[in-house]
Amino acid sequence: MRDILTTQNLMNFLTSLADGDLNIATELVWLIIAAALSMVGGAIGGMLLAGKDIGYQFSAMLGALFAPAGVIPAILLGLAALNFLTNY
Repeated sequence: MRDILTTQNLMNFLTSLADGDLNIATELVWLIIAAALSMVGGAIGGMLLAGKDIGYQFSAMLGALFAPAGVIPAILLGLAALNFLTNY
């Protein structure tokens, strides 16, 4: 495990991720992170909004499923705009 974390490719990837360098690999990682966080936020929002009416587990599941539908296109547009603006 120690060898995996100290490889040069992984260190370069983590450095580019932390520096804000936008390439296809870092954009996919940021997209996955944003989708996971939106699922957590959607589940919490669903529980707050409709927990008493339809049950907390069902509302959390619906919130987690529908939240990325609005977040993923916005993240893709934002990353495309950032990638476009870094060229100038």
